[in-house]
Amino acid sequence: MFLRQSLAICFLAMSSTAFAAPAHTYDFGQPAPAAKASRSIEVVMGDMSFDPKTIQIKAGETVRFVLVNKGQLLHEFNLGDAAMHAKHQQEMLQMQQSGMLTPTGMKEMSHDMAGMDHAAMGHGMKHDDPNSVLVEPGQTAELTWTFSKATSLEFACNIPGHYQAGMVGKLTVSQ
Repeated sequence: MFLRQSLAICFLAMSSTAFAAPAHTYDFGQPAPAAKASRSIEVVMGDMSFDPKTIQIKAGETVRFVLVNKGQLLHEFNLGDAAMHAKHQQEMLQMQQSGMLTPTGMKEMSHDMAGMDHAAMGHGMKHDDPNSVLVEPGQTAELTWTFSKATSLEFACNIPGHYQAGMVGKLTVSQ
């Protein structure tokens, strides 16, 4: 009897932990493997600029973004709407203030840093959102996404001050 109760308690504890962490879901689409992409779009990141500044996509299309950082600073490519970017900018500011985010890169930090409210950040001081990638100076990275519906989005760099300096572009998903 004791063993059965212990197993039941263990199972419940593991189940509640598994359901406690919310999955990343986005109403405009989802990440996809690069092999599923119907086309690639190169986006060049300069210091405080994206080229191109506008991108047109069809609903249902899977696009592989090839992100080339030709600037001198760390930059981010993040897909979302203005509200999502505003929220993410606050998370990035906390990462910068903690010393985790530097002008040219990102440091791994322990989860027990004093004074940080990790729960409020939503993902425990990691830059691991599937709709976002950081690209260090002189480096290239990729993000592949399937766009599920017609909508207007932005692609942006949410490193503190970069969005405000104009590092944002328009992404239109049409039917």
